[in-house]
Amino acid sequence: MGGRVAVIIALSTLFSFLHIRQALRTEILEQLQQQVSERAQREQAIFVLAEDDHALIKKTFLEQLQSFQSQQEEVDARFDKLFVRPPDGTVRSRPEVDGSRMVQVFVPRGVVLDAVLRVRILAAYDVLTRFSPVFHLRFKTTYITFPEGVVVAFMPTTPTWSQEIGADFSATQLEDFILSQPEKNPRRQTIWSGVFKEELSKQWMVSVVTPVDLEGRHAVTIGHDLFLEELMARTLNEHLPSAYNVLVRDDGQLIAHPQLKLENATVAYNILSDSGRPDVARKVLGSQENADHVRSLFERLRNRESAQAVLELPEYNEYIAVTRLGGPGWNLATVLPERVVSQPAFFAARYVLLLGILSLLVELVIMFRVLQQQITRPLLALTQATDKVAAGDFKVSLDTSRGDELGQLASAFRLMADEVQRREEALRQANEGLEQRVEERTREVKEVHQQLVQTARRAGMAEIATNVLHNVGNVLNSVYTSSQVAKERVGRMRLEHVGRVAHLLEQHRGDLTSFLTQDERGRHLLPFLNGLGQSLLEERIEVLEMLDDVGRYTEHIGDIVKLQQNYARTPRVREPVELVALVEDSLRINSAGLTRHQVKVQRQLASLPPVMTDKHKMLMILVNLVSNAKYALDHVSSGERLLTVQLEQCAADRVRISIHDNGVGIAPEMLTRIFQYGFTTRVDGHGFGLHSSALAAQEMGGTLSVHSEGLGHGATFSLELPYTPAPPPSPSP
Repeated sequence: MGGRVAVIIALSTLFSFLHIRQALRTEILEQLQQQVSERAQREQAIFVLAEDDHALIKKTFLEQLQSFQSQQEEVDARFDKLFVRPPDGTVRSRPEVDGSRMVQVFVPRGVVLDAVLRVRILAAYDVLTRFSPVFHLRFKTTYITFPEGVVVAFMPTTPTWSQEIGADFSATQLEDFILSQPEKNPRRQTIWSGVFKEELSKQWMVSVVTPVDLEGRHAVTIGHDLFLEELMARTLNEHLPSAYNVLVRDDGQLIAHPQLKLENATVAYNILSDSGRPDVARKVLGSQENADHVRSLFERLRNRESAQAVLELPEYNEYIAVTRLGGPGWNLATVLPERVVSQPAFFAARYVLLLGILSLLVELVIMFRVLQQQITRPLLALTQATDKVAAGDFKVSLDTSRGDELGQLASAFRLMADEVQRREEALRQANEGLEQRVEERTREVKEVHQQLVQTARRAGMAEIATNVLHNVGNVLNSVYTSSQVAKERVGRMRLEHVGRVAHLLEQHRGDLTSFLTQDERGRHLLPFLNGLGQSLLEERIEVLEMLDDVGRYTEHIGDIVKLQQNYARTPRVREPVELVALVEDSLRINSAGLTRHQVKVQRQLASLPPVMTDKHKMLMILVNLVSNAKYALDHVSSGERLLTVQLEQCAADRVRISIHDNGVGIAPEMLTRIFQYGFTTRVDGHGFGLHSSALAAQEMGGTLSVHSEGLGHGATFSLELPYTPAPPPSPSP
C-alpha cells in the first residue's frame, strides 16, 4: 500500500510541476506583453507629438506663404531689416540678435536671393518665431532647411550659431535633409533619421524631418532634434524583475541595451555591420559572446510575423515581448529568462513532493499503531452492552470517543437511551433563549443598516469629488491654451518701435518741421506711427478677448465646484441663458483639442429667446459631450472628422441640443450601459462623465439619450430640457 501511495505522490508532483509551469508561463507572458504595450504607449508620445508639431508648422507655413504673395515690398523691407550680408558673401541674422530667445537665419555664400526665396525664408522665420519657444520645452532644436542650403532655426543652446557657421556650410549635406529628398522619400511623409551623437552637447539624439513641396517641387524641410538620454536611461533602468529591455531599429542600429557602452563612441553600434568586427563588439558590448547574443535576438525580432508579440529564443532560454514605437518605428523588446517561469514551478513541485513524503510517513505510523492495538476490548464491551440491552438496562457505558465504526456503533447505543431526554431539554432551552436571540438579531440588523448608510454616503462623496476633477480638468485645458496664446501675442507686440521713434524725434527736436516734411524718414514717420498704433490697439483687443475667455473659464471652474457642493443642499437658482452662446462656449472650451485633432465643426443652431435653466450644469454636460465626441473621432481620417451641433425646439415645451460625430460608433450591447457609473470604452477613461451628465439632466427636468447605428457609424447624444422662455427684463425707472 505504501508503494502505491509513493507512486501517486510522484505522479502528483510531476503533474503539479507541469500545470504550475504552464499556468505561470501563460500569466507571466501575458503580463510581459501588457507591460511592453503600455510602456510603448508612454514612450511614443514624444514622437507622435513631434509629427503633430510638423503638421502644424507645415500648415502654418503654407498659409504664411499665401499671405505674403501680395506683400513683396513689405517682405523685402523686413528681410533687409532682419538680416545682414557680411563681407564673406553670406546672409546672416544681425549680430545683436539674442539667439537664446529668437530664431536665426543663415544663407550660404553664392545663393541668389530672388523674391521667391526671400518670401520662403521670411515665412519660415515667422512660423518658427511663433512656435519654437513652445516646442523648445520638449525638443532641443526646431529648424527649417531649404534645397538652396539655407537654414532657419531656433537653437537656444547655441545662441551664436548663425555667426559661427562657415560661409560654405550647406544643410543639403546633412542626413536629415537627404532623407527628405523625393528619391529617398517618394511618399513625402515624416521620416526619422538614425541615432547620432551631437557634437556640442555630446548627447545622443535623433532627428525627425517632414518635406514640404510647392507645385511638385521640394520647397523646404521641417525638422526637430530630440535628446535620447532620458529614453535610453528609462529603457535600461525601468524593467521587470530579472528582465531587461532592448531598443533597436529595423536596420540593426542598437539604441539601448544593458551591455551597450556608448560613453566613448561617436557613432551608434549596428548589429548587422559591427557584430562581425570583434574589436568593435568587445569595445561596445564587452565581449563577442554578447554581440552574438544581441545578433540572435535581433534576427528573431526581424524574422517574426507582423502580428506576433511574444517570441522565444530557445538557444538562450529567453522569452521576448516586442512592440513598435509609433513615429520612428523602433522595436521595443523586453527579454525575460526562462528560469523566471520554471523556478517558481520547481519550488512549488518540491513543496508538493515534501508534503507527499511527510503524508506517507504519517500514514505508515498510523497504520502501525492501528495494527498494534488490541481490537478485542471494544468488541467485548460491545457484546456486554448488547447483553444489558437484552436484559432491559438501557444505561450502558461505552467508549464513544473512537472515530471508527466501533465508536459510531457505541454512539448509536447511547443515543437510543438519551434521545428523548435530550430532545425535551433542547426544546426548553430553545424557548428560553428565543427572545434573547430575537433581540440580538434586531441589534445586528440595525448595525448593518447604519454601516450601509455610511458606505453609501462615502460612495456619493467619492462620486462628487470625481465629477469635480473630471469637469475642472476639461476647462483647465482651455484656460492653459488661452493663456499661452495671450502670452505669445503680448510677446509679439512691437513696443520697441515706439522707443526708436522717440529717439528719432529727439535727434531732430530743433528742426522737427523740416524733418517731418523734407527728410525721407520723417515723411514716413507719421504713417508709421498711425500703423503702429493701430497694430498695437488690435493686438491689445485680441489679448483682452483671450483674458476674458480665461475669466469665463475660471468662473466656470468655480461654478463647477459650487455645483458639486450644492448637491446635498437646495437646487441652484435658474437664470436666463442664451442657448446659442452657451453652445459656442462649450465649443470654445474644447477648441484646443478640436483643433489639435483636426475636427471640423458644423453648426445648425436655431435662434431662440433666452430660457430659464441652470447655466453651469448645462455647460458641464455640453463640454463633456463635445470632449467625448472629439475622442470618438480619433479613428477617423483627419480630413473626414466632422462634429455636428444642432439646436432646435422639438416641441412647444421642449428644446433639444444634439451632438453628432461620424466617429467609431457604439455597439448595440453597449447602449444600455453607456450611462452607468464607471463604464467606459476608452483605455484612459474613468466612466463618470456621461453618468454625471445624465444625473445633471434629470435634476434640470430633462433627459440625456444616445443613438448609434453600430460600430463605424458614429453616435448622436441628445439633451432635451424644458423650454421655459425667460421673462423680459423689467424697464429701468
